[in-house]
Order: sequence, then structure tokens, then C-alpha cells
Amino acid sequence: MSKFVYLFNEGNSEMKDLLGGKGANLAEMTNIGLPVPFGFTISTQACNDYYEAGKKISPYVEEQILTALNTLEEKSGKTLGDPQNPLLVSVRSGSVFSMPGMMDTVLNLGMNDETVKGVASLTENARFAYDSYRRFIQMFSNVVLGIDSFYFEQYLEEIREQKGYHADPELTAEDWQEVIIGYKEIVKKHTKKDFPQEPKQQLFLAINAVFDSWNNQRAIIYRRLNKIPDHLGTAVNIQSMVFGNMGNDSGTGVAFTRNPSTGEAILYGEYLINAQGEDVVAGIRTPQPIHVLEKDMPEVYKKFTATCQLLEDHYKDMQDIEFTVERGELYILQTRTGKRTAQAAIRIAVEMVKEGIIDKKTALLRVDPEQLDQLLHRRIDESFERKQLAKGLPASPGAATGAVVFDADEAEQLGNDGKKVILVRPETTPDDIHGIVASQAIVTSRGGMTSHAAVVARGMGKACICGCETLKIDLAGKKFNVGDTVVNYGDVITIDGSTGEIMLGEIPMIDPELSDEFQLLLSWADETRKLGVRANADNPEDAAKALEFGAGGIGLCRTEHMFMDPKRIPIVQEMILAENFEERMIALDKLLPMQQGDFEGIFEAMQGHPVTIRLLDPPMHEFLPDKEELLVEVTKLQLTAPDSPELKEKEFLLKKVNQLAEFNPMLGHRGCRLGMIFPEIYEMQAKAIFNAVVTLMNKGVSVKPEIMIPLVGHVNELKAMRQLVVETAEKVKAEAGKDFDYLVGTMIEIPRAALTADQIAEEADFFSFGTNDLTQTTFGYSRDDAEGKFLQTYIEQKVLPENPFAVLDQQGVGKLVETGVKLGRQVKPTLKTGICGEHGGEKSSIAFCYEAGLDYVSCSPYRVPLARLAAAQATIRHEQLDEKEAIASK
Repeated sequence: MSKFVYLFNEGNSEMKDLLGGKGANLAEMTNIGLPVPFGFTISTQACNDYYEAGKKISPYVEEQILTALNTLEEKSGKTLGDPQNPLLVSVRSGSVFSMPGMMDTVLNLGMNDETVKGVASLTENARFAYDSYRRFIQMFSNVVLGIDSFYFEQYLEEIREQKGYHADPELTAEDWQEVIIGYKEIVKKHTKKDFPQEPKQQLFLAINAVFDSWNNQRAIIYRRLNKIPDHLGTAVNIQSMVFGNMGNDSGTGVAFTRNPSTGEAILYGEYLINAQGEDVVAGIRTPQPIHVLEKDMPEVYKKFTATCQLLEDHYKDMQDIEFTVERGELYILQTRTGKRTAQAAIRIAVEMVKEGIIDKKTALLRVDPEQLDQLLHRRIDESFERKQLAKGLPASPGAATGAVVFDADEAEQLGNDGKKVILVRPETTPDDIHGIVASQAIVTSRGGMTSHAAVVARGMGKACICGCETLKIDLAGKKFNVGDTVVNYGDVITIDGSTGEIMLGEIPMIDPELSDEFQLLLSWADETRKLGVRANADNPEDAAKALEFGAGGIGLCRTEHMFMDPKRIPIVQEMILAENFEERMIALDKLLPMQQGDFEGIFEAMQGHPVTIRLLDPPMHEFLPDKEELLVEVTKLQLTAPDSPELKEKEFLLKKVNQLAEFNPMLGHRGCRLGMIFPEIYEMQAKAIFNAVVTLMNKGVSVKPEIMIPLVGHVNELKAMRQLVVETAEKVKAEAGKDFDYLVGTMIEIPRAALTADQIAEEADFFSFGTNDLTQTTFGYSRDDAEGKFLQTYIEQKVLPENPFAVLDQQGVGKLVETGVKLGRQVKPTLKTGICGEHGGEKSSIAFCYEAGLDYVSCSPYRVPLARLAAAQATIRHEQLDEKEAIASK
């Protein structure tokens, strides 16, 4: 028969999957000699067995529970239900991962009308005994029998008022006996049964309730949010009770071995004299800081500090400890790895290395890369209560407060006047760029995580929320509605781009903090990682920021973003609307010096690091006037000024817009297809790049340009475009009398390119996987449409495990990446490969890229530190796996 029940001295910390987090820790603490009240753990397998048996405890599991109970009774010298010397126990849930949705703890189980008298006699404290009994009835009735605590609290309030008391400690033993009678009547009224008096019946009802709580609504939602598998089950911990409310030599508390907010190496916590654990949590009495315990109970404090040191040395991490003092005797109820802020996580990891507790690799694994976002952007003060007005897609992290504006020109004007504004639009276009620059943050009601607003905001490090469809925006009325709430122009809102939440009013912020420990930890990451980290940057400012955050180059410079400047858009429109080659060249001649200036600035900022420049991949419609608006203007002019030159101009514009309109712009005339049809556009860009290289060389600045041809699906496209770039380079070299090196490669973002990568590699010096478009073309999803319409439902219903645009789909898109790398390197073993989609800043995707053999990842500048740490963690975990496999093979 399988073993389903384990005494604390039969387990250890390695048995977390079986005993749950709490059970494994209790076993480990028992084994290292800490004063842990004895008990046993019913395993997670018993929970699964409970569900397989139709929500019943099987006879063989029941038998093991009773055997363990007998051992507990023998060890404690007490018996469950014995009126003279009763054993009382606590019943706690304990899943593998900490889960707030699980059943609350039941304390004092085993109390009934007879054992309460025994407790009163043994402690010589009848008031304590009856107080414990009434607590047990209330707690058990709530968490096991499902009766709302409100009824008990209401009844207790009535008793206090009748007797003229202000607080619970004023009630006498006799008062509590009266309360107990009333509590039993509440139970009878709601369950039509008497409160269970038989302690073993109480025990099994509580165990059932723990197992049932594994599938309550709170637990299911929490598991879904935190990606915890449903099949794990929960363990149940049965532990003999110790009492912190047996007088002034007793107490209870919670402490951390280090400050969980700052990471400072001092004891941090609080305790209450003459109290049970729930008193600390309930907030009825104000606890004392932990250091005051040294004055109240010097011997206990001395033992406690020694225990904290022992636990930290044993677990080699900051611990969160629950303790009780019963009549001067210290008991440790629980220890677990303490939750901490990002700032604290970094400080603790670094200081533990300096203290010789852990090594650098362990320190690197201790910090969650996702937490680093908190330190690189302003964030909302967590101590401030949030009242959410609406929620959209968290398109760019950080937080901001500002007055609502609905127009980019107004945003620019007010921003230049020193006012903090948040630009709210249905969606943004290149025309709005000046308003975005001047705003603290951007909110749109349409669009997804790769919409214009999202991409631009991420590049600038500004907070942004997209696709917030509950916002009903009235641009003419300068207001938006969320249900019955109206927010007008000038009203102040706060947004959290990390969660997608919008709140009314101003909320206090915490500024970014880049500590010395932060920089040191990242330097350790750089020593360890084998995967390069670059940044996606489109201007000198972003390039400089990327370098500041430790990027080893630029992996994606999107040249179409350079055209979004309001001063350039008319020239870009000239280029797009040109009727012939001559007209197009007039526009291109105007753009050439602008582009050259852009590249000079970026090359200079990058100080000799490689810069991958993607030639124009424009969403053409974004640079043109809105078709519907044009149609309205033309109709008005036809009615009011039918002979005007303005009408002819607008009609011509509308005709061109109609000609250029595409049913699906993402799959239309963009990328290298534009260069194939209008080679003069790519020639201008190549010339601008190489002219910039020559200018920088003349200044003595090292430059490493890498020219990337976008959206290649067939080797012949790359062959033609490569030839164009090479010919342009040779012309510039001849004119300047200079020689320079450069690479020509392609972005792999079409499945066919990945599947024919061996052919494409013949013409490529490097591959850069554009995993955003590769995900769209592999799944057949338009990202903006998917995120706005069905993707969230897919994730909730577990059709997809993750949003594939946030976390790389390793089984599908990942296979194409692996195929592309493998085929490409069969032809060119030294072929340089990387990814430049936003997946390059997500930790599990980074780990995949390392395993797939890529040379680098590229992400937005503000995610570079995250990527550096995640790349180091991928290297360490790979090495650990190799070590395990080597040991296993011996």
C-alpha cells in the first residue's frame, strides 16, 4: 500500500511535491533540531486519492491518519478528546506553492464541552480555556462548515454592548461560556445540526475541508493567474497546539530574518504578548516590533535570534518565521522563504555572497528577472490603496500621473509648459508622435501590444495601456466614460502600465532605484552569461539608454520609426504618393540627409558596438491621411466649393489612398517587397548608412553596421536586395576613398524563410528572427485583433498556455527558429543568429534562445538588464542540468 501520511521526523525539504511547502519545512525544521510542535502531514497524493474516490477519504488513508494520530498522542503524552489531558491540534492546508486561495487554518481542534474543562484545569485559567473554545467554534464553523463569520462577530458585538465592554479581553470566563451557547445556536440554525463534539469527527471534517478548498473558486483563479498546475493537490498538516495566550510569559509573532522591503540584514517583524496567532493578523491589538521582545523576554529573544541564524544558515536564504512562546518556552511553527521586493531581493542576494552564505551563481538565480522592471520605471507606492476605474492591456511598464488630454497638439503645448499630461486616444498614428513625446503616458481604447502607441512608448520607456475597450472616448466632447463615470479633459488619472490599470486621481509614486548592489549583480550576470544582449533602438537617445543599461549593441533599428517625426511625414507622404520615379527621387533626396544624420547619431552613441539596421518596413497606411476623414472632406468640398483647387488636391489624395489601401497590410506591400518594386528607396537608405559610416570614420569613431533586409520569404528577394546594398557600398567607398566593413543579413519572420534557411543563408551574413511577425504568420493571428477579441479567452480556457506574443511559443514558432538556425548553420557554421522581437526581453523565451544556440537576444532598452540576468540564469541552469546528467550516467 502507498504511504499517504508522514510524521514530521519522516520527511525533509526535498519532499515538497509530496508534503507541500509547509509540510516539507516542518519536517526539515524538526530534523535540524528546532523546537517544532510535533505532528504529521497528509500528503498531496492523499488529496488526489480523495478526488479519485469521489471526494471521500479512502479507508486505507483513514487508517494511516489514525496511526499517525496515535504516535502524536504518545509523543505529546496527551490524547485527543481526553477530558483530563486533552490533545489540541491545528489543521493547515499546505500546497506545493504558497496559495492564498486555500482554506484558512483551524486552531484548537479537539475542544468540546468536556475537554474545555480539562484545559481550564491544566492551565488554571478558565477564561483562556473558554476563550480558546469560542475561537475554535467560530473558526471551524466558518472554514469547515461554511458559516459566515459575520454572524458570530455580530453576536459577540451584541454581548459586548449588553455588558458595557469595549474589547474582548474584558470578557470573563462566564461571559465566554454565554457566548459559546450563542455560537452553538448559530451553528444549529445554519446547518440544522449540533456543533460536532467528537474530536475525531472534527478532525476528519477539517481534513475534508482542506481537500475541498483545493478546488474552491479562489484557489482555481489563483492557480490560473500564477500558472500553477491543477493536478498537484494540497497536503494537510496536523500539528499539536501550543498557546501564546497563557499569560504574560506567552506570546506569538511573525518575523523575517532580513527586512523584506529593503533587504537590510536585521530582524524584521512583530509579536503580541498573551495572544494567539490570529490576533496578530486580525489587527485588533497593535503588535510590538520584534526587537522589543529582548526587553520583555530576554532569554526567549536570545534563543529566537540564534534560531533565525540557524534557519538562514540552513536554508541559505531569508526566512519568514512564525513562532509562539508558551510559558517562556519558544516554539517555531513555520518557516518558509520570505517574499521580498525587487530592491530587497538584489541586496539580500549580493550581501549573502559577501557573507559567504551563497555563491555568485546562486545569487543570480535568487532574483526574478521580471522584478527588475520595478527598479527601472517609476512605480505606484504599494502602500496606497488602488481603486481601479478600468483595465486594458499592459503595453509598456511603469506608472504615471497626469491630466487627461485627447489631442497630440494640446499634449505638446501643455507638456512644453511643464504640465504633466496623459494622452488618451482611440489609437495613435505617426501624426501623434509629438504628443506622445510630451506626455507622461499613453492610453488607447483600441490596439494591441504591438500597436503604434505600444511600440513607441516601450522604446521611449513611457508607461502605456492599449486596447482598453471599456473607455468610451468622445474626442469632440473632450471626455471619456467608463460605465457611469465621466472623466473630462484636465481631470487627473494615474495609470500602471505594468498591470493595465487606470485609476482616478493622483497616487504617490516611487522613483527608479539603481543601487550599487544592482550594478554588481548585473556584472556577475555578464561574467556568467554566454548569450549576447542587444537593444531595439531607433534614435540616439534610445541607443545611449541601451548602452547605459549594458546592451552589447543594437539588434534592431527600425528605420520607419525615424519617419514618424511630424516634420518628416509630409516628405514621406510625397515619397509614397509619387506618380513616377522622378517625383519619388525628389522626396528621397530630401530624406537622404535626414536619414544620414539619424545613423550618424546612433553610430556615435553606440561607440563601436554593432548596429543592425532594418531597411524600411512601413505600414504604409499609417503614413497616409485617414480614408474616412478624407472622404468626408471631399464630400463637403464637392457641396461647398466644387471648382476649388483644394477639392482637386483632396480627390487626388483620396484616389491614391484607395489605390494603396490593402485588405491585409501586414501581408501586403511591405518589407523587401517595397524594395523590390521601388529599389531606389532601399538604395537611398543604404547610401545614408554608408555616408554616415564614412563621416564617423573621419572622426575616428569605430562603426559596425549590419544591414537587415526585412520580410524575406524567398532567397531571390535577398539576393536582389543584397546586390543593391553591395553596389551602393562600393559607390560610397569609391567616392569617399575609404574602405569599411559591413554585414548584410535578413530578418526571418515568414515561416517559409525558416524552412528554406539553408538557401537563404547562402546570401546572408546573419539571421535575426523577428518573432513578433513570425508568431503572427505561424499562428495566422493578427496580433491587434487577437489580443482585442479572443486571445484572453483562449488563455483563460487554457486553449493556449500563454499569450504567444508575450511568451515565445516554443513548440510551434520555436521549432521554426530551431529549424532556421540548424539549416542556416549547415551552410555557414559561423552564421550569426539572434532574435529581435519583444520575446527577447522575456525570461523563458531568453532561456529557449540560449538552448537553441542563438548568439544574442535584442529587446527594448528598459528590458536590457532583465535580459542580461535571464541570459545568465539560462547558462547556469544549463550547466546544472549537464552536471546532473553526468552524475546520472556514471
